[in-house]
Amino acid sequence: MEQATAHQSFLFEAFKAVANVMASPKLSFLLAVCGLLLLLRFRRLVFNWWMGLLVILIEAGVIIWGMKDPNFYLIVGKPDNVPITAMLFVSTFVLWLAMAQAVNNDRRVLQKLTPDEKETSGQKTWVWPDLLYIEFISLIICSVVLILWAIYLRAPLEQPANPAVTPNPSKAPWYFLGLQEMLVYYDPWYAGVVLPSIIVVGLMAIPYIDVNPKGNGYYTFAERKVAITVFLFGYLALWVFMIITGTFLRGPGWNFFGPFEFWDPHKVVALNNVNLSDYVWVVWFQKIYHATHIEWFNQGLPNVVNKVPQLIPPNWDSIDAFRVEVGHAFKREFAGILFLAFYFLAMPGILAKTVLKKFYLSMDLARYSVLVMLFLTMFTLPLKMVLRWTMNLKYFVDTPWIKF
Repeated sequence: MEQATAHQSFLFEAFKAVANVMASPKLSFLLAVCGLLLLLRFRRLVFNWWMGLLVILIEAGVIIWGMKDPNFYLIVGKPDNVPITAMLFVSTFVLWLAMAQAVNNDRRVLQKLTPDEKETSGQKTWVWPDLLYIEFISLIICSVVLILWAIYLRAPLEQPANPAVTPNPSKAPWYFLGLQEMLVYYDPWYAGVVLPSIIVVGLMAIPYIDVNPKGNGYYTFAERKVAITVFLFGYLALWVFMIITGTFLRGPGWNFFGPFEFWDPHKVVALNNVNLSDYVWVVWFQKIYHATHIEWFNQGLPNVVNKVPQLIPPNWDSIDAFRVEVGHAFKREFAGILFLAFYFLAMPGILAKTVLKKFYLSMDLARYSVLVMLFLTMFTLPLKMVLRWTMNLKYFVDTPWIKF
């Protein structure tokens, strides 16, 4: 009996150690992206009801087994975090439900059959009793769940705000944790205002950009591979990943912690976040100077002073000083400016000849331009995430006025 208990304890400790290692941002993001691509690649084998049930049972088993650890229980069982735990199961169920129907319809199309939805599209559904009966049952179930939830889980109410006591970590509500996590990688005005605005406008523009009639009214993947893959990458590998990271893996000091680690408020991680200009002027140019002894490469990082021009009424001295500092900023940040110019100006043409050639040929220039800019803007997030984790890179361009 004692040997069995010791064996179970050893397995549980090994499981916790592996989970903590896999939860590191670099590895977990890589696993999330590769896992998504593998699921889509082998969708005919994976997306069926039995595999979906197995995945949900594995998720439930891991969470229930992990609750034996007090640190894991404290994070997962916190009332604020219960919706995130539920979101894992809901996202899995909805993904498998949609993809299983898409795979089935793709199989039917290969067999020269019509999609399942078309066979039932001619059937009428009566508001009473069909629709209202289902809605009434759903109302009762949701009411019972919410009542039991309210009774069992204490409302996450805290004491009145105290300026002398700052929560550590101080987190936004779970539905804003994705935005809070983006603040790590972008300037606040960009992460909090510009990107959310682009997301909203981009979602509004999709019906006008994507006029492909395929997939309207029925589930399919084979006919909309690029669109569905990009959407799933943005939703699962980016948005859901950032919410889970911000909820379960960000602890005191906004440091990374494994799901089974104790949230030590005194943990100090030696991070030295640097900009691309620091790499260019301090590291790379110094290596060139030592190799060539050309004095120009030894001037160090140029200094830029924050100057605000007075326009009303015009003050020409302040305007001239501002113009000089803008020139210094262009000199210091030339590498980042060139990179962003290539990324946002040259990449659309390259993609039009390669990956997005099909879209370029089927769209007019305006719609393709909007599509590719939304596409490239979205992919700046994983790019900045990976560079922050691997190179501690903070900004491509860092000036007193604009940071990206």
